[in-house]
Amino acid sequence: MAVVQGAGVFWRWWAAGTTSSVGSAVGAVALPLTALTVLDASAFEMGLITAASFAAWLVIGLPAGVIVQRLPLRGAQVGADLARAGAIASVPLAWWWGWLSVAQLVVVALVVGFATVLFDVANATFLPEIVAREQLHARNSLTSATHAATQLSGPSLGGLAAQALGAVPTVLVDAAGYLVSAALLRSLPARRVDAPDRWPPVRELIGEGWRYVTRHPVLGPTMWAATAVNVVCGAQLAVYPLHLVRELHAPAALVGVLLAVEGVGSVLGAALTPWITGRWGTARSLLVACAVAVLGAAVVPLGVGWPAYLAFAAGNVAFAGGVVVLSVTTRTYRQTASPPELLSRVMATVRFVSWGAIPVGGLVAGALAGVVGTRVTLLLFAGAAALAPLALLLSPVRRLRDLTDLRVDGPPPVPAPVG
Repeated sequence: MAVVQGAGVFWRWWAAGTTSSVGSAVGAVALPLTALTVLDASAFEMGLITAASFAAWLVIGLPAGVIVQRLPLRGAQVGADLARAGAIASVPLAWWWGWLSVAQLVVVALVVGFATVLFDVANATFLPEIVAREQLHARNSLTSATHAATQLSGPSLGGLAAQALGAVPTVLVDAAGYLVSAALLRSLPARRVDAPDRWPPVRELIGEGWRYVTRHPVLGPTMWAATAVNVVCGAQLAVYPLHLVRELHAPAALVGVLLAVEGVGSVLGAALTPWITGRWGTARSLLVACAVAVLGAAVVPLGVGWPAYLAFAAGNVAFAGGVVVLSVTTRTYRQTASPPELLSRVMATVRFVSWGAIPVGGLVAGALAGVVGTRVTLLLFAGAAALAPLALLLSPVRRLRDLTDLRVDGPPPVPAPVG
């Protein structure tokens, strides 16, 4: 794979992602608060909005890899940013005219979700083209640490802005972040797509990526571990704001701070990942990270009053830290172990399965919370998180120090070449 040369290419890519991430972090507080405080959304409606945000992974998650393979990577990312900015900007406009409803928030979440699917697959595929192979782990760690830092500052800013200006006007920050990101990405070099005389059928291309991932002794188990974690993430996205506002009676500013504490764990996880994996090995680090995430998820719903706020913060830090170590390590392995011609489809397959679990977790958690309450719901999903380390323990990963220690005999696990 030829790496794009040129000073500042990676840093412009990084700046675009950082700007977009800050806006999204603010929006992650402003949108739920809009639903709760402006529209008085129910627990199920909160779960529905969360599910809509990630439903696109179930609908176009697999074809996204093929679509991205046929499009200019830069153009796909810019177009996705513009679509997201337009959808988000419709929320304050509808509110200003008195038309805002939960149904619109669901539609906005769907549009943003579909655009995000294409953006994320293109973005993850683009990184190996602008970064040398030996730098990928460090760059992935930096990217995750930056994202974590924005998650730390963004929700706090979002909570404060929502309390001072109102939840709906604060949503505009999210739209502005996407516009700045699009402008920065537009300045990057475009990849020319070398189209064959005849593209193989989409179904065949999707199947090739699916078989490669599911039959791979490392990619498969790590995908299922990520899926278990993301079911819990979906539940948390749906239930956290509800738990803090209606169960713990936290004010808007404190809601933003407590949600932002996740960023502390993410920053620590991303910063320590190179040291942890270097000392213990990538495979062993995954097992420890999953165990820490399970423990954190179990601590989140404990206590009442101020002890409950402390438990929420501590559990959030532990869960986020474990998840980031899992994410950085497995993403780097996929980018280096996958054949270049399969990379976009490998990324799409993994995210179709693992990220497709997020709306499932959100819907189930929203329905459960309306019946048994948010505290019991979060405890039940903490139990579900234990499936992540179990998936690794039942695979060859448990015998390895590093993921790269496993040698796959014979050719890659794809039945036959396509085309």
